[in-house]
Amino acid sequence: MLKRIIVISFCLLAYYSLYSQSTQAIHVMVALCDNQYQGIVKVPKGIGNGQDPHTNLYWGCGYGIRTYLKKSADWKEVKRYKVDDIRLERIVFKHKTKNFYLVADAYDGKNIKECTIDFLNSCSGAKKDTLMVGNTVIGLNGNAKLVSYIGHNGLMDFSLQNTYQSKDDQKRDAIILACASKQYFAPYLRSAKVNPLLWTTHLMCPEAYTLHDAIDTYINGGDDAAVRISAATAYNKYQKCGLNGAKRLLVTGF
Repeated sequence: MLKRIIVISFCLLAYYSLYSQSTQAIHVMVALCDNQYQGIVKVPKGIGNGQDPHTNLYWGCGYGIRTYLKKSADWKEVKRYKVDDIRLERIVFKHKTKNFYLVADAYDGKNIKECTIDFLNSCSGAKKDTLMVGNTVIGLNGNAKLVSYIGHNGLMDFSLQNTYQSKDDQKRDAIILACASKQYFAPYLRSAKVNPLLWTTHLMCPEAYTLHDAIDTYINGGDDAAVRISAATAYNKYQKCGLNGAKRLLVTGF
């Protein structure tokens, strides 16, 4: 019996080692836009209901994560379900040509603090998880290659004690699309030893096209500077702010 347990354990370790080398994962945590529970400039009621992902500005609307990626020529939806009362919907996408999975979680807007904490714990490696899709094990949170936070910058409304020191010395990449995220998140990302692949210096609209094009360059081997240019180009395309303005807004590194 003991021998059988040892053999099974060895096989599982080998399996998890194989998935970590061959399958890359991106985990995106979205705090749904919420007029009632977030300190935001109010938006129309339908798109600002943080308890309804289907019509939410950052999820179900035309430029929301769910809708935009589902329409993308690069990604295919393979799974969708509700995780719990905080993560109202999870969607798993598989890239059509690269061995990358993208997992996006829609957090109830009133739980923006929990979403922020989960993101920072993922950055530091304190929170790690996996997900099975068919026979494939996908890394979530700190097991993902790239972690991302999308939504209102909750650190403008609440403070968090900086307890996010790196737990495993792995240097993950991070994207934070929220207003002035560099100014507010920098101390936490330094402690977590994360590479800030893309974040912001001013107010911005965290719609999906910026993330989509940044990730496209990322998974095709582009360096940090190239990722920034792709993101800025996409942002300017939709926001008409001028490329130089978009490049001042979207930056990389400390």
